[in-house]
Amino acid sequence: MATVQFFFHNTAPFLRERKKLKRFIEGIFKKEKTSLSSLSYIFCSDEYLLKINKEFLKHDYYTDIITFNLSLAKDKVEGEIYVSYDRVKDNARREAVSFQEELHRVIFHGALHLCGYKDKSKSQIAAMRNKEAEYLKAYL
Repeated sequence: MATVQFFFHNTAPFLRERKKLKRFIEGIFKKEKTSLSSLSYIFCSDEYLLKINKEFLKHDYYTDIITFNLSLAKDKVEGEIYVSYDRVKDNARREAVSFQEELHRVIFHGALHLCGYKDKSKSQIAAMRNKEAEYLKAYL
């Protein structure tokens, strides 16, 4: 049985309709034909995610999300996704969308990474954005 969990590090719990969101995320993996074993979302501050970014990726800049694929087996995904509450809030303001919309976009973005989507080239970014929009429309 796939399991999706939400954790909050140095930030108050702010997610609405968690059971619905967990089921939807599990549905993303099914639609993308990717077997999910377990997935943890850790919502945190800019500073906490910057520390992770420096330590594990050797990047010295703020980011909204970092996705780690912890799978030992090739046929089942186990992952951790760290999301900066601060970056999501700033992104929403900058993109003129609601906090909830941007939060869900980022949540789905992380899941899509674990389903094999990348976002390094222009064509990869376009494919990722299209999938994010598809899932946002279906969820919201």
